[in-house]
Amino acid sequence: MKTESNNKLTKKDLRKLAFRSVLLQASFNYERMQAAGWTCALLPFLKKIHNNDKEKVSQSMKDNLEFINTNPTLVGFLMGLVLSLEEKSLIKGLKVALFGPLAGIGDALLWFTLLPIVAGISASFASQGSIVGPILFFGVYVCVFLSRIIWTSAGYKLGVKAIDILKENSKSISKAATTLGVTVIGGLIASYVHITLLPSISISADHAISLQTDFVDKILPNILPMGYTLLMFYFLKKKNVNPTILILVTFALAILLSLLGVL
Repeated sequence: MKTESNNKLTKKDLRKLAFRSVLLQASFNYERMQAAGWTCALLPFLKKIHNNDKEKVSQSMKDNLEFINTNPTLVGFLMGLVLSLEEKSLIKGLKVALFGPLAGIGDALLWFTLLPIVAGISASFASQGSIVGPILFFGVYVCVFLSRIIWTSAGYKLGVKAIDILKENSKSISKAATTLGVTVIGGLIASYVHITLLPSISISADHAISLQTDFVDKILPNILPMGYTLLMFYFLKKKNVNPTILILVTFALAILLSLLGVL
């Protein structure tokens, strides 16, 4: 015998919530980060859950305006979970405890693994003049965006079960995805960062030694791209240099050293 569901939100509501989750980053401030966008996305559904009771909706809005900073793609999972528990009055402080693990999983899977790998493959196609490159990247990005519907429904349906799943698996998933992403990006350095030294040393009238092929590459192939990439990482990580400045410096060095005949 089927039991009647107490859920107030329909599949249509959850799809609407998934698309409203893009409002997460519509408003930022240093005190609460994404809280304003978060609350704006949830507002129509809070009203539905509380039957437009102004006092209850007001209290829910106040609770949801607490500090939050999480992954914008997977946030639908947390929104669905929060609304599921809102129906049962079990919401207090939950999102504050879970937005961190969710951000770790989302950032590791998407920004550090999937999208960099797809971008590298797409760039390879594009560099050969193939239209497959931009189409591939755009297609994957659209799929990532539409996955919000899946995450939102999953969070709402799982309810309190999602808490244990996140706590048990967030660290291992994040670590595995980050390791994969770093490995792939490390491999892409050799393919997409090119530094070739032009000068050569004359040994005799008819023979010269190339600094690049006969000296640098003999020591360690692609050592210059690796070294320059690690130098940029050092400035970003240790010295907190603005990425825009590093890009401009790279352009300037490339132009200057080319004019001097070094590269």
